[in-house]
Amino acid sequence: MHLFDAPPARRPLTVPSAALAAAHKSAAPPDDRVFVPSVDERTLEVYARARDPRDALELRDLWLGRVELETGGDGRPGLADQWKSAPVRRTVHPEEVLSCRATVRFVKELFNWYFRDDLYGRFRSRASVILSSGSVSEEAWGLPETLKSCLYHALDQDWSDPANRRGRRAAREAIAAYESARIAGPGYTADQVALTLGGTAAIASLADCLLQKAPRATPALCGIPNYPPLVESVARRGEVRLVPLPCQAGRVCLGPLIRELREDTPTVLLQTVTNPTGSVVPEDELTRLVRAASPTTAIVLDECHEWLGPMSAFGPARAAPNVIRVSSLSKAWAVPGLKAGWLLADAGFVSDYLARSDSVGPPPFYDTLLEVLARMERWMLAGVESPGLPHLAEFTASHHVNRQQLATAYRCYREDRLARDRALKVLRQAAVTGLTEASARVVPPHYSINAAVDFPDWDDSYRAFRELLRDTGVSVFPGVLTFCFSGGTVRVTTARSWADLSAALARLRARFPGTSGTAVTDAGTAPRHFRED
Repeated sequence: MHLFDAPPARRPLTVPSAALAAAHKSAAPPDDRVFVPSVDERTLEVYARARDPRDALELRDLWLGRVELETGGDGRPGLADQWKSAPVRRTVHPEEVLSCRATVRFVKELFNWYFRDDLYGRFRSRASVILSSGSVSEEAWGLPETLKSCLYHALDQDWSDPANRRGRRAAREAIAAYESARIAGPGYTADQVALTLGGTAAIASLADCLLQKAPRATPALCGIPNYPPLVESVARRGEVRLVPLPCQAGRVCLGPLIRELREDTPTVLLQTVTNPTGSVVPEDELTRLVRAASPTTAIVLDECHEWLGPMSAFGPARAAPNVIRVSSLSKAWAVPGLKAGWLLADAGFVSDYLARSDSVGPPPFYDTLLEVLARMERWMLAGVESPGLPHLAEFTASHHVNRQQLATAYRCYREDRLARDRALKVLRQAAVTGLTEASARVVPPHYSINAAVDFPDWDDSYRAFRELLRDTGVSVFPGVLTFCFSGGTVRVTTARSWADLSAALARLRARFPGTSGTAVTDAGTAPRHFRED
């Protein structure tokens, strides 16, 4: 069997008229307010009451104990008693929370508890609609059929031999060409590409490689909001400083991060689109960061959420010798379970990384999928509607494909991708409108599939999760699990089926009857503008 021998099946991706109507209502919130994941008094109180504020498990249990007490307890009176019996022992300042190693571990342990013990543990029967996954619903919006056919082809070829640490050259060349088409400047070569086991594994192995020397006095910097497993990967290798990054009108300001840079800062970890706000780090801000950082400071960019938004060329700063870009199939292609992606970096670093780290790439089973994905994405960027002989020539060296087969496969891929992206944008807008109608304050997302939301009743995001689940059967994701340490901000994932999304929105509107909400501000304060210098 050759690649594309069987034409990929078309999968209809339609958006219900009710979703379109909801997306075009006039209740969308304004987009000019500030969101900052600062540290509030409620967070400081947990550290103030801890016997040992360096004990991450004690911090977790105190946080949960207060929630248990305030929600009336639900089978875990010991946690509530632990909170009640803990006196205030000290005064704590936000800087101590942001620079404490235990903070990262505490959030990671709370993250584990949320999924293992609460959402998919004792409260699973209550969660009738889950809007807390952080990923696209694979049942409704899964991997494009053209890419699935690549997996069928790999199975037929029995490509299950041990992985090449870099990935096959054809796949790396395709990724290099695709990424070169996205960036201003000379672009990339195959030697600057390494295939990876997805974003989380890639950043963990990068942390091992970058920080395996003796611990330094100057901490690594991690912008927040962020994803706990990624930050924990950095923190396990040395000191970490969490840096709250404000966003406004879909833009993230890197001023606070730049001010924390030192000549010997070893690493910066930054999401180019922050989760849960869906706000992007603009190219001019990235350029400022790269210029301000020492050449020996490794800047790791997690680009996994940078999709489903305005497309423009990346600036040349992303290709600087000390910048490492990490991409994954988990979000944009809705396959977190495949654990496949790539990183881009200076060719010398890639060789050193592969030699020094314990990481391996995905199995060759995925190589053709990654090659096809990269080539067809590049063609879409160029506005290709039907591939010609030059496009066919890209495949003939490694695959037996004729022009008609390639044209059919590409047409299916292009139509699938365009329809899917349109549908997910409609659902995102419909969700923002529906949440606003439910009296929520929303940070309107410009990218990805998540929205940061504040409902009227809470100043604790974990308590908001618990009580919303109890009252509505809708599961949301506590903002504290993305290092949002102020207020009751929760994350809502909008890339669900319309049946689930509309049912959840109806339940939330019933829980919060009223008019409409407004855009979220910093910890509920009056709107203010941030400076970018």
